[in-house]
Amino acid sequence: MPFELGLAVASEMMGSGRQMWFVMESLKYRLGKSLSDLNGTDPYIHGGTIEGVFREMGNAFVRRRRQPSVLQMWTIYREVRGKIPAILTRCGTRSVFEARVFEEISFAASVAADGIVR
Repeated sequence: MPFELGLAVASEMMGSGRQMWFVMESLKYRLGKSLSDLNGTDPYIHGGTIEGVFREMGNAFVRRRRQPSVLQMWTIYREVRGKIPAILTRCGTRSVFEARVFEEISFAASVAADGIVR
């Protein structure tokens, strides 16, 4: 992922205005070791847990509208997680790390969020 992050940062620094980036990390102080070019950037430390990721996503993506709480994110997560086996079967794969699977999971999450987050 360091390469992709580097591309996002470079795009934003060149003034494209189309790239917003955040750094999420499971351990404090590991960023400086793995990506020294980003020293001075404050990463969102999630501690390697789902709840930590939800907490830090809430901190990174602060919005005026449709700001889900951590409890709402858990509800969306559980609903989408239950749909993953059918999505994988429909896409003919066992991996969630494929473009079509990601798109279907994103759509399922959006539909679930529409019913949960107001």
